[in-house]
Amino acid sequence: MNYPNEGFLPETIAKLRKELEAAGKNFKIVAGEDNSDEYVNFYFVGKFEGKDVIYDAVLYTLRLHYQSEIFELAEHEAAKKFPDYHGISYEEDENGNLKPLKAEEEEVGWFITELIMDMEEEGRVKVQEFVDMDTHHDYGIGLDAALNIEAIDEQVLQKFVSDFNNDSLILDETFYAFESEEEDG
Repeated sequence: MNYPNEGFLPETIAKLRKELEAAGKNFKIVAGEDNSDEYVNFYFVGKFEGKDVIYDAVLYTLRLHYQSEIFELAEHEAAKKFPDYHGISYEEDENGNLKPLKAEEEEVGWFITELIMDMEEEGRVKVQEFVDMDTHHDYGIGLDAALNIEAIDEQVLQKFVSDFNNDSLILDETFYAFESEEEDG
């Protein structure tokens, strides 16, 4: 039988199932430096078109999704105003401290910051809970989801997988906007 990728192979699915059973969980967190209490990459076994498959899932808070969307929009605007802008690169010195930005990068950084503040104030960006599937993923099926929760912990992941697999996941269709948190300094 021809399988689209390794995440569809019965032996790969059986191996993950065994790991999950041994751990007493319905998900396995993928080790990575990006995981936090607002973003988690994990695997779980579910069904797709009546067959077992591994889902390579990413769950993030709606606040993080909002921040990502608003930053992407601000970067897009910055690229229009500053044609040579290709992102700001932060470099560290030998002591691990951030080196000062070049003058152009500093100007773009302030422009982006002001745009973000304006967009937040005007409520131009709004987001809602969602689940997106990528059936052409390189491992199993890709799944991106954002929920309006403060943080992601094991109980949240357990419930998400259970609700997803039982087809009982209910998404909030309300649109939300968030404000940047002020850093105490």
